[in-house]
Amino acid sequence: MAGDTGIGIIGAAESGIGAALLAKKKGFKVFVSDFGQIKKEYKDELKYNNIPFEEGGHTIERLIEFGLVIKSPGVPDSAAVLRRLKKMGTKVISEIEFGCLNYSGTLVAITGSNGKTTTSGLIYHLLKTAKFDVEIGGNYGVSFARILSEKSPAYMVLELSSFQLDNIETFRPFVSVVLNITPDHLDRYDYNINNYAKSKMRIIENQTAKDHFVYNEDDPIVTGFKERDGWKQVLHPISEYMFLTGITSKEGAEKFEISIKGKHNLFNARCAVEVCRILNIGEPLIRKGLSSFINEPHRFEIVATYKGITFINDSKATNVDSVYYALDAIDGNIVWIAGGTDKGNNYSQVINLAAKKVKSLICLGIDNTKLVKSFAEVVPCIIESTNIVSVVENAIDIAEFGDVVILSPACASFDLFENYIDRGNQYKECINNRIKELKIKELKN
Repeated sequence: MAGDTGIGIIGAAESGIGAALLAKKKGFKVFVSDFGQIKKEYKDELKYNNIPFEEGGHTIERLIEFGLVIKSPGVPDSAAVLRRLKKMGTKVISEIEFGCLNYSGTLVAITGSNGKTTTSGLIYHLLKTAKFDVEIGGNYGVSFARILSEKSPAYMVLELSSFQLDNIETFRPFVSVVLNITPDHLDRYDYNINNYAKSKMRIIENQTAKDHFVYNEDDPIVTGFKERDGWKQVLHPISEYMFLTGITSKEGAEKFEISIKGKHNLFNARCAVEVCRILNIGEPLIRKGLSSFINEPHRFEIVATYKGITFINDSKATNVDSVYYALDAIDGNIVWIAGGTDKGNNYSQVINLAAKKVKSLICLGIDNTKLVKSFAEVVPCIIESTNIVSVVENAIDIAEFGDVVILSPACASFDLFENYIDRGNQYKECINNRIKELKIKELKN
């Protein structure tokens, strides 16, 4: 694969470290290079495995020694080091491609702008419930390559971002799932949704007539590719009529109980059920898995209820489409907490929903100009803050019995937080602390 010259790795986060571990296991000479500073836990892992590395910049003279370079998904193709390597004829692939070249089991791959983690996690849970030898990875937290450096499961569920699908060549899932394509990460794709969509749809480019494609038939961007390119796979279109009133067994004899809530999650669950049927999992096991599934945190997660007010953590909602589904799923008045690092958002999609449901918008971000301007005429009360504690205090003061307070930011978190997880955790902690303070105060009075 890489000849006698070994493998160079660009980027030393989860994907890069996983690729380095798998390359070493396969007997290749490995070198890891990161433009920034490598996190301590990853640096310790490289040292423990005797894998040479550099940080704080790339030494091009060392990297061109390698016949193959694997790039982490966080490194854009426009990075100077990649441009130079490609100009010199070095082959560059993604960590996902490298994993695929070293895997012979059954791949189930899921992408989409929204719902990837929920759907991937549910598919994995359903397969585990059915006693399959299965692992989950990719964008889900553990890199594909890292998993393969330790084991080779019969089935592999991969959540994939557009970044991970860039730089694939032979990657071919047995089952591909495309949930939706809406504007996201446009800053990485020249603010052109067609470029972003093409990256998403690469998930099916190597599939054959023996493979399966589950897709959102109601998404015009997704179906537009069928009209342009033609699809040869076994097609499994999922449309609203198939889940809007609930998901039934294949025979239609019973309606399944589903643990996750909201119209968007009914769609996610219906896609997961379709995958299970392709893999010949029986209806009783599907029913069991759907009712027992617990979603990952920060995805429409109910945090607490206090004096009739429900608090929801939807910190993973980092684009406008995600926010639409969250607001649409809520009955009653909403105190909406949003803001952060804008990714080229167009808020027109949620203006009507906000006008009907949102009584107050609390902006949590350093620059809230676009958010405030977009909703100034439809939301009666708008507050700005850069402090999560004051945001929660304002939300509790404004909310009344029956209201829902939801953190559903529509933006990335990097202006004030380490990531969406940090943002969600701080939000939950502030809510629980404030409710505890108020209850103590009530007892004293």
